[in-house]
Amino acid sequence: MTGSTPGSPADPIQAPGTPERVWRAWSGLERLPAAALPHDGPIVIVAAHPDDEVLGAGGTIARLAAAGARLTVVSVTDGEASHPHSSRVTPAQLAAIRAKELREALTILGAPDADVVRLQVADTRVGAHEDEVAAAIEPLLKGARLCLAPWTGDVHSDHDAAGRAALAAARTAAVDCWMYPVWMWHWARPDDARVPWDRAVAVALADRIPELKRKSVGCFVSQIHPLGPGEADAAILPPDELAHHLRDIEVFFT
Repeated sequence: MTGSTPGSPADPIQAPGTPERVWRAWSGLERLPAAALPHDGPIVIVAAHPDDEVLGAGGTIARLAAAGARLTVVSVTDGEASHPHSSRVTPAQLAAIRAKELREALTILGAPDADVVRLQVADTRVGAHEDEVAAAIEPLLKGARLCLAPWTGDVHSDHDAAGRAALAAARTAAVDCWMYPVWMWHWARPDDARVPWDRAVAVALADRIPELKRKSVGCFVSQIHPLGPGEADAAILPPDELAHHLRDIEVFFT
């Protein structure tokens, strides 16, 4: 995840968010129909930034890996702009750090051999390269059983554009595309009319999978801990945001 580009005070990502206790108290999550995961692969998982796929779909990745699916993870950007004014790390250093964090997280999720494809689109600029991203994703979907991608309504420009590109590629390849929200849990509220709840399904995370996901999320040290004492090096994902992604279900829009 990379935080949104600073904008108007009305930016829903910059505004105060919905506490996780509000989501957990909502019975709507319990009423979501169960998603039917494929029993084999290949599966393509698209992320705008390294960590989005783990936050939104890490438990599902663990379930697919345990079932023997062949996984390809597409990092559209390297997430190098998460701390644009840092005096501690350069964008190139941060790109390398985040790629390493992703590989560590995938290993914990049981997918050490997943193919990771780095498209290296400029962080915060995915919308300007949407067609190229779709063209890069399409051949990866040949023979795929499923594509997982960021939700196109996440209200983060990179997430939305990466999702649109993945959806376009999946339609061309005649592959189902399930879309996972990331920032939605921050700005939306239960029964929010802006969210297509009628298209939502849930993947249950049982046994050891919630713990595996928690550990995999912890791999993204560059995002969940400050890089340094200054404001420019603050954590992108404080505990109240991480809490949205540490449930025993994951939600997708189909």
